[in-house]
Amino acid sequence: MRHFHYLLIHELRVLLLSPATYTAAVLFLLQMWWLYVFILWDFSSEPRDTLPTESFFYFFWIPALFVVPLLTMRSLAEERRLGTLETLMTTPVSTVSVVLSKYCAALIFYCLLWLLTLAFPMLTVWAIPQPIVAERILDIATLTGGYLFVVVSGFLFVAVGIFSSSLTRSQLVAGMLSFSILFIIILGPPVVLNQNIPWPYWLEIPIEYFDLFNHLDDFKRGVIDSRPLVYYLSNTALILGISVLVVESKV
Repeated sequence: MRHFHYLLIHELRVLLLSPATYTAAVLFLLQMWWLYVFILWDFSSEPRDTLPTESFFYFFWIPALFVVPLLTMRSLAEERRLGTLETLMTTPVSTVSVVLSKYCAALIFYCLLWLLTLAFPMLTVWAIPQPIVAERILDIATLTGGYLFVVVSGFLFVAVGIFSSSLTRSQLVAGMLSFSILFIIILGPPVVLNQNIPWPYWLEIPIEYFDLFNHLDDFKRGVIDSRPLVYYLSNTALILGISVLVVESKV
């Protein structure tokens, strides 16, 4: 891990020079801005008990499905296709350092993109300088819990993207595989629970445990349960560990 710092700087530089990074950033900001405006328009037309920010965070799955694959699909797949991964592994760096540097670089950009969305409520309050608007738009508890959920869940999402990239030489295949796995992780449990199937009690509880939207509800209320944290962090470590093994086996 001595060279991790240099590898991380290199990966951040690669992401800054990659067209896919800017494509992901533009798509993300346009999608989330359009959703934010739509939510504000919907709330202005009819009074609601919930806050606009709460509804905004419910769309966390959109950037997870479309932005994460764009940020991670080239990380290992392109290096393997060009043959630079094998060359890199001949230097005095460990496989763990290589995988973690690519993972951390993508995670930093993912969190940075979400951080930019803080400008949306700020611009709204600036455009409509009314105390009631600021109170509802800039609710500290909701913003803190929502962004904390985004960061913690992002650990797992980006790890899935890195794992998908480690399995293939094709960026396209890596992106499609990452999208498919994330789709199952995010939307699988709520779809299963909404089928009105009389699941056994012992099976329904684990399915609810994997429902990320339930986790989001807890975070927005300020309930930081250890179970979701264990779920995200343990699975992140497991997926990154498997990614390291895959890279070592294919070098």
